[in-house]
Amino acid sequence: MSNALAEAEKIGGERTSEDSGSQRAEIFERPKGWRRIYYHPVLQVSLLGLVCFMCPGMFNALSGLGGGGQVKSTDQANASSALYATFAFFGFFSGTINNVLGPRLTLMLGTWGYSLYIASFLAVNIKPDAGDFVVVSGAVLGVCAALLWTAQGSLMMSYPTEAQKGTFIGIFWAIFNLGGVVGSAVALGQNFNSTAGSVGNGTYIGFLILTLIGVFIPLFMANPDKIIRTDGTRVVQVRHPSWKTEFLSLFIALKTDPWIVLLFPMFFASNYFYTWQFNDYNGAIFTIRARGLNNFVYWTSQIFGSLFIGYFILDRNQVRRRVRAFVGWTLVFAMVFVVHIWAYFYQRTYTRETVSPATDIDIFAKSYPAHVWLMIFYGLLDSMWQTFAYWLMGAMSNDLAKLAVFTGFYKSIQSCGAAGVWRADGVELPYMNIFISTWVLTAAGMLFAFPMVYFRVKDHTEDEDEGLSQAPKE
Repeated sequence: MSNALAEAEKIGGERTSEDSGSQRAEIFERPKGWRRIYYHPVLQVSLLGLVCFMCPGMFNALSGLGGGGQVKSTDQANASSALYATFAFFGFFSGTINNVLGPRLTLMLGTWGYSLYIASFLAVNIKPDAGDFVVVSGAVLGVCAALLWTAQGSLMMSYPTEAQKGTFIGIFWAIFNLGGVVGSAVALGQNFNSTAGSVGNGTYIGFLILTLIGVFIPLFMANPDKIIRTDGTRVVQVRHPSWKTEFLSLFIALKTDPWIVLLFPMFFASNYFYTWQFNDYNGAIFTIRARGLNNFVYWTSQIFGSLFIGYFILDRNQVRRRVRAFVGWTLVFAMVFVVHIWAYFYQRTYTRETVSPATDIDIFAKSYPAHVWLMIFYGLLDSMWQTFAYWLMGAMSNDLAKLAVFTGFYKSIQSCGAAGVWRADGVELPYMNIFISTWVLTAAGMLFAFPMVYFRVKDHTEDEDEGLSQAPKE
């Protein structure tokens, strides 16, 4: 951690033209002694990552097993549809709640839903006819996830300087996805000697304990208004005093920066692809221990993917920001076609009617190595996609109010796409249909984003890009 802090100090101390606007903002002296470490933006983003390590990370580990670790995936698919439907709706209002309660309390409230959701799968393992509990828990988690991810997005994009945004996103994404790695390792270890189609109670209990630990981590985080960035500028927590002002912010953000609309297809697809990856590939054709190993390598590859594109590509300050944007777009677009062409040759070999536990691929099968490499590349694509999306939003503005609105757009539209495809899986739409729709939407998302990258991303953020601060105050 000390090396990371020193590196962040070095980046911030260079006073590049892509800092957080220190040439226009008042410069403060950073704290001394232990406070210098505690209030350092890198440490606070790391603690934020640890919250998501424990809660969304365990959720990801469970989802990655396919069907929530169950033989029959219908309950989990319907629960996911309910989750993302409530997420999409409440994500629209969660920015106001975050601004009123503060990010620490908002984070804590958001974490509780993950514990409830995992507990519901434990209940199903004990009482198989408790599927309705899973669906209700999914709906509750959607409300909680809206709170957690709104607080997370506002903090993650406000702590770094402009020159550090890709790196900070990469740091957060790496720690967050370690949760999926650890959770997958727990599931793999506990079910390694099993060739059954579902996980045991011990796996769910382990996940439940970790999510409960995550509930209390926000208590140890600092308030954002006490954080001074590495270039000496202070992080100011944005507050909207009323619902009216919050609604005005949405419209003003669209009016002052209509280019954001071109990112909406990319937002829509950003969680859409999980359904085929987790339920219709990993959950459909592998034994439980193979699913656990696939899950483990998937989340591990995410760590490398986010750090690679965030630090080595998007924050490479020796290269103009516009050039970095084009390189990032090209890498992600190429990955979309690499993984989907590869996956197509597997998907055409099975359907919902032909899959069964008797035909599941185990880790010792000859065909397993090629199949697990596809999961690795899917993990790389996911992390590169999400990191690039956040970086594009951060490149459009340094205005915290505008960034909060952009994050709200991102999570709400993302959840709309996820709700639809999980429902399609719940009603057992053919695997191939879901796969083709995933491929088309991801490719379209990148194509729609290209004009925004070409016309909107500049080498430096200008004053006129910070238009949301002009919103009427009450």
